[in-house]
Amino acid sequence: MRAVVQRVTQAQVVAGEGGEDVVSKIGPGLCILLGIGKADGERNAESMARKVGSLRIFDDDHGKLNRSVSETHGEVLVVSQFTLYGDCRKGNRPSFSEAAAPADAQRLYEFFIAQLRAAGLAVATGRFQTVMSVALVNDGPVTLILES
Repeated sequence: MRAVVQRVTQAQVVAGEGGEDVVSKIGPGLCILLGIGKADGERNAESMARKVGSLRIFDDDHGKLNRSVSETHGEVLVVSQFTLYGDCRKGNRPSFSEAAAPADAQRLYEFFIAQLRAAGLAVATGRFQTVMSVALVNDGPVTLILES
C-alpha cells in the first residue's frame, strides 16, 4: 500500500467533464492519495491507517511538527490512486501490473477509510474508479510518501 500524504488547509474532489460535481471537500487536515498493490491485505490497511492517524506533522504551540491530525481535529480526504503503482523503469508507458485488481482495491480502500473513521477521524472520499480532479492547498508544504 502506498500513500501520498499532504497537509492541507483545504482540499476538494470534483467529478464530471466540466468539474461541476463536487464530490467532497475538507478544511484543514490531510489529503491522502492511496494506492493499493496486489499483495496488500487488511493488515496493510490497518497499519497505514494507524500511521496516518498518528503522524505528527502539525505544528504545536512552539511551531514544531508535534501534533497529529487527530489532535488538531483536522479532516481527512482519501482519494484512490492506482497510478501510485505505475512502474516506469522500462519504456515510456507505465506498467500497472503491481496494482490490485479493482474489486480488491475497492474493498481495501473502503476498509482503510473505515479504520480511519473508527479512530474518530472525519473522513471524506473521492469516488472509486471515477475520473476526478483533486484541488488542494498544501500547507507548509508538507508532503510525505508512506509505504506498507
